[in-house]
Amino acid sequence: MNCKLFGAAVFVLATLVFNPVWAQDVPESDQMSTGGGQTLEDIMARQERLKADGESRSKETGNPANAAPINEPLGTRGGRSDADAWRGIRYDNIDIETQVRNPAADVLIQDGGMRWYQLREGPVITYGGGAILGFIALLVVFYLIRGRIKIEGGPAGTTIERFKAVERFGHWLLAGSFIALGLTGLITLMGRSFLIPVMGADAFATLAAGSKWVHNNVAWAFMLGLVMTFVMWVAHNIPNKLDWQWLKAGGGIFTKSHPSAKKFNAGQKIIFWTVMVLGASVSLSGLSLLFPFQMPMFADTFGIMNSVLGTSFPTDLAPHEEMQYANLWHSIVAFVMMLAIIAHIYIGSVGMEGAFDAMGNGQVDVEWARQHHDLWVAEVEAKRVSPTPTRRGKERGCRWRCAH
Repeated sequence: MNCKLFGAAVFVLATLVFNPVWAQDVPESDQMSTGGGQTLEDIMARQERLKADGESRSKETGNPANAAPINEPLGTRGGRSDADAWRGIRYDNIDIETQVRNPAADVLIQDGGMRWYQLREGPVITYGGGAILGFIALLVVFYLIRGRIKIEGGPAGTTIERFKAVERFGHWLLAGSFIALGLTGLITLMGRSFLIPVMGADAFATLAAGSKWVHNNVAWAFMLGLVMTFVMWVAHNIPNKLDWQWLKAGGGIFTKSHPSAKKFNAGQKIIFWTVMVLGASVSLSGLSLLFPFQMPMFADTFGIMNSVLGTSFPTDLAPHEEMQYANLWHSIVAFVMMLAIIAHIYIGSVGMEGAFDAMGNGQVDVEWARQHHDLWVAEVEAKRVSPTPTRRGKERGCRWRCAH
């Protein structure tokens, strides 16, 4: 009996020595359990933007040696199954041939689309919409505390021309088109989340289609208004020393002081340059969206930023990525512009007495003008009384008339 037990023990010991893998319980790796294919954990990791192990399958994109004869079933596939083909597409190591001719035709899978969608539906809508609602609430509170900025001593009853008809046309062309673009843009961006539950999918589909048409076509009016106002007013919006004094005094918005200003004060100059710079930027990104894949700009922009700032933004962008960056940038810049325009609308309407008349009929009360743009009034009055010799005065050297 003892000999039998001893013999069995020797046999087991010898087996473990020559086959050590039997001596330990080696768990199968996840990819071993799937034959080397990706697992659910791999898929979830990619969605969380984590690195997934795909090395074991990334090169399995078909073998020409396994191809069936060309005259037999599946012979034209060249030894590549559907799974092999799509795996090659995913790992970008397959040559794509298509009859479609456009820059994005050979991009069949682009993982960045999910990140774009999450940013668009998450932070862009949440923070952008929250900023607008919060800013409007802040202006309401400010109005309740500060009240309307009145003309001290009341209106004088006489007016002075503030803006000519062409200036008012350029302003309202820019302002009206921006309001239309802002509303239709918000419908396009947020309507799926906020309007479909209220009005239903069918009604929203009609509204969304109309909004898209309006947005795409009114954009041209916005760009024309942007150019017109820039040409007409850029000379009056060059910063100077007076602007710093105006800013230090808070522009008289928080107090009853009236810092000196020319045709445009520092606050108006800030609005002007904000609209010009951001308006040009939102126009460029809008053109990129209007003409898909024809105006890529972010790869070159990132390259310049990397060389100047030492950053590491991606410069090898797929056509779809260019469009996604353009869409995100377009939305973010538009939200910032909305905040600036809301502030401008407030101060030009309910926030200040007499301000709307400047763009309403072009005439403002003289006392209003003296309180908010005293140096500009002095310049206009100086031109009115500056002597200009008439033809008869030139001949006699003694008569002068006032130029109005």
